[in-house]
Amino acid sequence: MPAPDRTPSAAPAAAPTAHATRVPLAEIDPPLALGPLDGRYRRTVAPLVDHLSEAALNRERVHVEVEWLIHLTSHRVVPGAPELSAEEQAYLRGVVTGFGATDVARLAEIERTTVHDVKAVEYLLKERIAAAPDVLGPGTVLPSVSELVHFCCTSEDVNNLSYALMVRGAVQDVWLPAATGLVDDLATMARDLADVPMLALTHGQPATPTTLGKELAVLAHRLRRQLRRVAGAEFLGKLNGATGTYGAHVVAVPGADWPEVSRTFVEHLGLTWNPLTTQIESHDWQAELYADVARFNRVLHNLATDVWTYISRGVFVQIPVAGATGSSTMPHKVNPIRFENAEANLELSCALLDTLASTLVTSRLQRDLTDSTTQRNIGPAFGHSLLAVDNVRRGLGALSVDRELLERELDQNWEVLGEPVQSAMRAAAVSGVTGMENPYERLKELTRGRRLTADDMREFIAGLGLPEDVAARLTALTPGGYTGLAADLVGYLDD
Repeated sequence: MPAPDRTPSAAPAAAPTAHATRVPLAEIDPPLALGPLDGRYRRTVAPLVDHLSEAALNRERVHVEVEWLIHLTSHRVVPGAPELSAEEQAYLRGVVTGFGATDVARLAEIERTTVHDVKAVEYLLKERIAAAPDVLGPGTVLPSVSELVHFCCTSEDVNNLSYALMVRGAVQDVWLPAATGLVDDLATMARDLADVPMLALTHGQPATPTTLGKELAVLAHRLRRQLRRVAGAEFLGKLNGATGTYGAHVVAVPGADWPEVSRTFVEHLGLTWNPLTTQIESHDWQAELYADVARFNRVLHNLATDVWTYISRGVFVQIPVAGATGSSTMPHKVNPIRFENAEANLELSCALLDTLASTLVTSRLQRDLTDSTTQRNIGPAFGHSLLAVDNVRRGLGALSVDRELLERELDQNWEVLGEPVQSAMRAAAVSGVTGMENPYERLKELTRGRRLTADDMREFIAGLGLPEDVAARLTALTPGGYTGLAADLVGYLDD
């Protein structure tokens, strides 16, 4: 037999370098998203863009500056400043309502010179004021009050109010309605399945039966409690100058009651006034809110893992989506992707929310900039949560219950009736019935590590010597009928 040819083969050609062969994706226009929230999942989280994007931040800054100017002139805070007409106020507020792509581009252009985002907003608004005579006519007094734009304000006076308005809008207009819709769907499921008996598992082992609806109601109740906390959140704001002392205010206009001017302005914006701050509003309200949203996320994560487990057990059957693929190689699969996607996004959201909450409550002395870049990630924190809420809601809507499986599981676990039998024996012993000694130990010997049939359990009950009515009640009991008040407890969801 000839020896094998061991002549070395030619070396494989070297892989071409990426720079020589690939189109630079960073140069594609319009720009590609770096993260999935602005790419793959954009449609789901798009409503948050109107509240928590960079453009939304700048629009709220313009809003705050406009309202501050109107507040100063309407309350005649600065001597000699004219009061603006309704038409002039409408013109200013129109800068906010009409804020769009042109303004975003102009702000970016100004900021390239100022290298300061809030100053760019001030200059943009002054440009619009300078243009007012072209719209309102030469008689407008707006140009004469141009220097009241950003009057006695530090950037944080504008920023803290802007973020409070942004977060309030995102929570009240987007996140809360979505989360409430999910919990309402879950509560409806709980009511519909309130009387569907199910073998419970504790430590993963057969335990006292419950109902599927009651278990879903527990999660709905927990989630609703967190929603109430989020709905009751306070959104605080301040306007008191560079170190929170009204220093410039008092020097510029000593006759004004500046704390009262500040309070009425902040409350005019629909926020809660914070009277004592450093240069920054302390952000404690944000930490409180983010902790509540994170807790909602974690309860929802518990729901996702429980439902995933029910699907794995076969309790829930997923309704296939026409045309969808569960596995690239196993055609039969219908994977619980909605709940797995939700788990991951809830974890990402919690990580961001926890970081926001822990970072924002600390600022060195009067001010450091850790809060500035941190707050720019409020959008992703809510975005991942909103995406998870959407996935869970869609996942719940594609489930059906295998009631036959639930019945089989219950019928295969008659040993779970050891609990009510030994409890009835204890009650009988207290009432003077003889022969009821060591009830727990006797049921433990009968049931532990064994599978009992209905006949086994009924034979045991018959030999106990229980009062006739108690024996009859226990003999008629089945695992499927041993659910206590589970179905009735679902009614507490309506409280």
